[in-house]
Amino acid sequence: MGGAGVRSMLLREREDGKVQGRHRDRLAVVYVRQSSRQQVLDHGESTRLQYGLVERAVALGWPASRVMVIDEDLGRSAANAADRPGFARLVTEITMGHVGLVLGLEMSRLARAGRDWHQLVELCSLSGALLADADGVYDPNWYNDRLLLGLKGTMTEVELHLIKQRMASGRLAKAARGQLAVPLPAGYVRRPCGEVGLDPDEQVQAVIRLVFDLFEQLGTVHAVLRFLVEHRVQIGMRERSGPGKGELVWRAPHQQGLINMLRNPAYAGIYAYGRSRTEAARHLPGREHSGRVRGLDAGQWLVRIEGALPAYITVERYERNLARMAANRAQAESVGAPRQGPGVLAGLVVCGICGQRMQITYESNQHGLIHRYCCQRRHHTYGQPRCQQMAGGFLDDHVVAQVLSALAPAALEVSVRAAEQIEAHRRQVERIWRQRLERAEFACDRARRQYQLAEPEHRLVVRQLEHEWEQALTARQQLVEDYERFSRERPMRLSAAELAAIRALADDIPALWSAPTTSAADHKKLVRAVVERVQVTADGAGENVHAVVTWAGGHQTHADLIRPVARIDQLSYYPALTARIGALVGEGLDNAAIADRLASEGFRTPHLHERFHVGEIQHLIRRLGLRPGLDHDRSTDQGGLGPDQWWLASLAREIGMPMATLSGWLRRGWVTGRQDTRPPYRWIITADRAETERLRALHQLPAGYHNRRRWTDYDPAGRGTNEHQGAQGS
Repeated sequence: MGGAGVRSMLLREREDGKVQGRHRDRLAVVYVRQSSRQQVLDHGESTRLQYGLVERAVALGWPASRVMVIDEDLGRSAANAADRPGFARLVTEITMGHVGLVLGLEMSRLARAGRDWHQLVELCSLSGALLADADGVYDPNWYNDRLLLGLKGTMTEVELHLIKQRMASGRLAKAARGQLAVPLPAGYVRRPCGEVGLDPDEQVQAVIRLVFDLFEQLGTVHAVLRFLVEHRVQIGMRERSGPGKGELVWRAPHQQGLINMLRNPAYAGIYAYGRSRTEAARHLPGREHSGRVRGLDAGQWLVRIEGALPAYITVERYERNLARMAANRAQAESVGAPRQGPGVLAGLVVCGICGQRMQITYESNQHGLIHRYCCQRRHHTYGQPRCQQMAGGFLDDHVVAQVLSALAPAALEVSVRAAEQIEAHRRQVERIWRQRLERAEFACDRARRQYQLAEPEHRLVVRQLEHEWEQALTARQQLVEDYERFSRERPMRLSAAELAAIRALADDIPALWSAPTTSAADHKKLVRAVVERVQVTADGAGENVHAVVTWAGGHQTHADLIRPVARIDQLSYYPALTARIGALVGEGLDNAAIADRLASEGFRTPHLHERFHVGEIQHLIRRLGLRPGLDHDRSTDQGGLGPDQWWLASLAREIGMPMATLSGWLRRGWVTGRQDTRPPYRWIITADRAETERLRALHQLPAGYHNRRRWTDYDPAGRGTNEHQGAQGS
């Protein structure tokens, strides 16, 4: 801008009477900004023009020492003021009343978002500051100037929208042709012509293929990770930025990296764009790429072109991997990954009442860890009663027996396939080891040639090259020793003894199943290979269960099973059992003889034992009151009981609850009792009529209700419950 033009503009602005002494008493701020670092490098003239606004401020009457330049936002976008420290500093100075004039090359340099622009105009209006661009000086308190500033802000925001729209349309159009360059995963390189090809390094390709083969055979990401770590296999990838851009580096495998590899459609030859979406509401100020990234389903991708890239696997195999990873997730809708719990059918059992997948729970007893299958979805979600639950051992035994029977004809094929898989894995790992040795040999040879070609006079260079040669030799020697150790531990081909052992185990599949080296996770993998689901329906609380096994391929087998139950009165034949015991007692038989007779007639215990022991028979006789005088009489002259005192079995029978449940309440302190000092040292419970009715009402509450805090406040008789507060902690 020439001197005459500056003087004419200055006269015109002063004639308007906008720039006054009170403005010059404060600072003039020159705001400098360009949208990106590339613009700063390529468009130096724009930067010089913005810094030249200092001269204009001086021409308007500000001393050069009173002109402040804010240029912290060079190379930053104006789309969001939260990411511009320079703009925040400008707003602070205006708010504190330190600014009399704000100069910018154009209004879009100050703000493109309407909210930020109108906030700036309002602050300038309140503090009495002026705004200036190449077209003139504006006073936000003047109506015409404020109207013009609002119009310029609107045009700036529209301009930003159009720029973004043009850029997005261009990217999408280029992506639709498969020509938009997207970051490539490990195993791919981009040639100078822009085409995508497989990494020329054979070892990189071998490791990628090994990962996919391992996942197909092992079934879980963590199992693949354990194999790679055990065999010290690393993932080769190319540096994407920095001084070493394009160079090959080897990094240790990790779980998330393997998950990303299995999910990436590029390995199936699919060019994909728009696979995720960033939620702007979760953007963090000061972090340009922050926000929650949400992955989209394949049907929601913006671009999907099959066959556009060289592939490591087929599309069908890629989709199978995704389905398997989804099934491995620990969710109610999925089967879940096979874990080390003893429940063989975990994730496969389905409730025949509601159709939901049944959960598995574990608990310890004197025999070890036991499990049961429970349908709790409606209970947890809607607070409704549980559909059914049952012990897991009997169901596991039934399905496992059918699975082993079905696999018996395929024993020879199993042994052959097992040997082939083991040898295939060892061949792949052997090839990777040889490629590593070849790479180490090449590094030594290159270091040797560099050392020999160096001029002897360059001693510093020679010493450094000699050190690098020694390092390469040491690394090669260490790698050779590791390879020899690995070859001794895991030879590439199985020995005759190992092949014989595999055939022997395959011929005796039950022995293979029971072998100590076969883990619980292996059991589950084997069952899931042939069984899709097991639907069970219990006959109320009784012992009868109907099971439907759905095999791989859709074939179903039906079976009526007998399950163990918790109480003897849950047995469907309990009335017949009690009637038979009454008849045998009437014949004058003792407890042992009654147990023998029941066993011969096919009566089983609640836990499916073939024979009642003598103590159980005696307990049943007492419970049924078939032999008066044992413990059912609560009078003081027969048993030495006082007023409102009961034998534990008698009170349980009076309330109509199992004696074991009342005994548990006694141990927890929920009822008051003491132990008799005379043999057989039975428990005596103190309970008047009101207490008896209270216990009877509590027994009718839903299962699990007694472990909650509020049950102690439930008192149908209106009595206090302080003596029962111990239930809160159980």
